[in-house]
Amino acid sequence: MAIFEIDKGKARRVKLSEFNLEKDLQQLVEKNLETIFNCRLIATEFSTGNIHSGRIDTLAISEDNNPVIIEYKKVASSDLINQSLYYLHWIRDHKGDFQIATNRALGKDIEVDWSEIRVICLAPEYKKYDLHAVQVMGANIELWQYKTL
Repeated sequence: MAIFEIDKGKARRVKLSEFNLEKDLQQLVEKNLETIFNCRLIATEFSTGNIHSGRIDTLAISEDNNPVIIEYKKVASSDLINQSLYYLHWIRDHKGDFQIATNRALGKDIEVDWSEIRVICLAPEYKKYDLHAVQVMGANIELWQYKTL
């Protein structure tokens, strides 16, 4: 889909570009986390430990004190949904780890609300099967699409 910039009644086509690295996207979002997702940063590349051997790209807490997991992909990938579900299951089983990280990051005792864990996936596009899977699985997974100008 073409994107246009309108200036004084004149349309000019905007050329899309890409992030060089997934980390560039992650850093941009983390610097603007409150503006984009209304969340506070808890940790970057949060380790899920030796047994689970994973790293949650961005761990945050919402304005309502709900845990937030954010995962990024530079290219479309069905692995993003599976990876996000893995981390969602992990955080449900490791509430204490999240609580400790939250207290360290924000410097105070925050009562985490576990009623709604938010999972955000960012990718340039999603396959129709991924869109359908998220609709029927019942987890609170948001699929955000980005374009760079």
